[in-house]
Amino acid sequence: MSDRLEPPFAAAIDAIKSLLPEPLQKPRVGLVCGSGLAGIVDCIRGTVIVPYSKIPGFQESTVPGHKSSLAFGFMGSGEGVPVVAMLGRFHAFEGHALTTVVYPMRVMAKLGVTDVIITNAAGGLNTKLAVGTIVAIHDHLALPNISGMNPLLGPLTSPTYQRFIPLSDAYSPALRRLLFLAAHHLNLEPDALAEGTYAWVSGPTYETPAEGRFLRLAGADVVGMSTVPEVLAAREAGLNVMALSLVTNAVVIPEGYRSIREEVNAELAGKRVELPVADVVSHEEVLEIGKAKGEVMMKLVEWVVGAIPSNI
Repeated sequence: MSDRLEPPFAAAIDAIKSLLPEPLQKPRVGLVCGSGLAGIVDCIRGTVIVPYSKIPGFQESTVPGHKSSLAFGFMGSGEGVPVVAMLGRFHAFEGHALTTVVYPMRVMAKLGVTDVIITNAAGGLNTKLAVGTIVAIHDHLALPNISGMNPLLGPLTSPTYQRFIPLSDAYSPALRRLLFLAAHHLNLEPDALAEGTYAWVSGPTYETPAEGRFLRLAGADVVGMSTVPEVLAAREAGLNVMALSLVTNAVVIPEGYRSIREEVNAELAGKRVELPVADVVSHEEVLEIGKAKGEVMMKLVEWVVGAIPSNI
């Protein structure tokens, strides 16, 4: 029943504005920082930090590498563009209801945000994507969405919202164009930036080889445990969306499986058997790559924010 209660939007907006100077009370661009990518805050000038604990309806992020606060300030050249950045996001695997996961995005929309840039750390499914590649998402595959775990289930939170949201245009071509222009102006190597399809899975477990193989065959290039819920809430509110995945690890998808039968038979026949070391993924690896490549992501985001026209 608690998920059906009216979200405390008015109280959240009032609480946020009471802690901000007037120029920051209506940010135009929203940023969501993925694992290890909260350093984007270093590109924000005149920063004012608002802890989630001071905002009605917000919860605490429990994932390492995520901070529980909003950062308000300016990005871009000159006077800059007013922005708000989530330095920690919520995930369903933490036990948060999906209404909680998308609540900050809905608050951003009510603050006046028109464009959002959502970042994440993701596993690489496409073998052509090296670790460290930044992928501009042009589509997504969301098994939770199509199997009953959609964050837009339930009553509309605004009478102006559509009941049925088209997603064929979820990821703004105009914003992605700015991203590739940014890469050119920053003299990045051609393989530093790619385009691809993001697969959303609930987590918190990393994919089995069979699951990774399935997602690859279904057309996904990267996979992660976030982003799509926020994209859906942003599109419901009419916001322009760009999503970026930093490939922090390759999903473990071996060509075949060990045959324990063959190993045992070889051992019984007196042959020497060398057992392979299993490849695994760790969150520490994700954070390490995020830290190493975060600066490139920051520079791209900063350039794009400064280049977004007010009428995009």
